[in-house]
Amino acid sequence: MEIIPAIDIIDGQCVRLVKGDFARKTVYSEDPAETAKRWAEHAGAIHLVDLEGSRQGRPLELSTLSAIRNSVDCLLEYGGGVRCEDHIKAILDSGADRVILGTSAASDEEFARDMLYSYGDKIVIGIDTKDGMVAIHGWEKTTALTGIGFAQKMEKDGARRIIYTDISRDGMMAGANVPAMKKMAESVSIPVIASGGISSIEDIKALSALGLLEGAIIGKALYTGAIDIKEAVKWK
Repeated sequence: MEIIPAIDIIDGQCVRLVKGDFARKTVYSEDPAETAKRWAEHAGAIHLVDLEGSRQGRPLELSTLSAIRNSVDCLLEYGGGVRCEDHIKAILDSGADRVILGTSAASDEEFARDMLYSYGDKIVIGIDTKDGMVAIHGWEKTTALTGIGFAQKMEKDGARRIIYTDISRDGMMAGANVPAMKKMAESVSIPVIASGGISSIEDIKALSALGLLEGAIIGKALYTGAIDIKEAVKWK
């Protein structure tokens, strides 16, 4: 199980939100590229989220992405505000290795299917759920889609991997929802990356012990020091 540090970005700064609430924002660094460089010393991939882009429906942090790309050699995945193929092209041209489709995939299955066909494993489907239902538009709206149903649909449409986030745990330091991650991973045959609430080495051990997950994304716990990345990667 790969350990994947997260860098959430607003206005070119590293921030963390609580349960996706933009009113509950903490700035942890004004230099995302330097932060990425620190994580890349120990991790083979970094998860980048354009938070304001997710609300506005267009990528807003491409210059930040380029700066990070110039600072690290590891795999970069970028999500937030990806609504059309031009957005995907711009993100890849700015240095990302993978692009995360969330709202656009949940809102337009045909678009998701076409992009999965055209870009293959450069596309990751991001499934963010609230009480088991898929949330979109920066988690501000909830759909009628169940997380597992949507995952299975995306797999049939050609998805190569899924990032599954439990919004209720995100930024709360309340621990990972291990049963939910297990259930999701068992419901599909493609790789699943867990996200949301991972706040201790015990969480990492529990997720790794499932033997089902490709990776685990860690955000706030790294910034607060609750998890030491050098210790975390020992359990991958």
